[in-house]
Amino acid sequence: MFGVFKKKERTAASSAKTGSAWRSRLSGLFSRSDIDDDFWDELEEALVVSDVGVNTTMRLIDRLREIVDEESLAEPDRVRVRMRSEIAEMLTDSSNVDPFPPDKPVALVVVGVNGAGKTTSIAKLVQVATDEGQNVMLAAADTFRAGAIEQIKIWGDRLGVPVIAQQAGSDPGAVTFDAIKAARARGIDLLIIDTAGRLHTTHNLMEELRKVRGIVEKNSDGFTERVLLVIDGTTGQNGLMQAKSFTESVQCNGVFLTKLDGTAKGGVALAIAGELGLPIWFIGTGEKASDMSAFDAEAFAEALLPDPAK
Repeated sequence: MFGVFKKKERTAASSAKTGSAWRSRLSGLFSRSDIDDDFWDELEEALVVSDVGVNTTMRLIDRLREIVDEESLAEPDRVRVRMRSEIAEMLTDSSNVDPFPPDKPVALVVVGVNGAGKTTSIAKLVQVATDEGQNVMLAAADTFRAGAIEQIKIWGDRLGVPVIAQQAGSDPGAVTFDAIKAARARGIDLLIIDTAGRLHTTHNLMEELRKVRGIVEKNSDGFTERVLLVIDGTTGQNGLMQAKSFTESVQCNGVFLTKLDGTAKGGVALAIAGELGLPIWFIGTGEKASDMSAFDAEAFAEALLPDPAK
């Protein structure tokens, strides 16, 4: 079940703009004749500018310095090769948490700020799951934003899946409870719970989100619970701040990185994975409802630091 979510072939193409930006900043650095203090200083600056974040940059630089000493590397291009491996390892999910395990239906709470592409990402998940023959249900637990319930209903009609909803302004927790009950009764494979797109600095709304998460935990017997954070790939370091806040509030399990195909700021994926240990599960690869892919850490690292001939 949900095997289609493991397909990773689109990562390289979607990382093209980020890869181009990295090559323009780093190609001259790796073609130098030796590894000196200036090399490390310029590499550090390039990584910070590339939205990797200060903490993850320093962690990566420290590790590369160790490798240079341990392996007696003398050529900057050898650092590029080892750096690619370290980036792939950093981005590889070490949590062993399967987004959609095969043995149980899944209750997926989707969180993120307004404008990140949350609703579109939900539609992509629905499209891919239904294409594989899964029974999907949506819960319209964003009861705050004007038009949010109607938007989810429209997607439900368009994609042919049921939607559990109440009136605008109703209790999101009640919607969530009703949806879990309905999903269990109807034998649903994947229940996707939309939540209010909130600023990560809005305390009362984050508290409401914690309540929704708590209701899922208490009432989802027989379901696997997951929290998916949607991050706009074009936001750079602000995406890292969002990830920190949401993870502290609701213990997110993974990230759907949207708009990666249209940005050079994909380095934020490294910042999120490196600093928070939060895996990138999915990426948006285009405009259509089917345009998504599972994230491939090795393909992403290869796109950032390809061999010179490529």
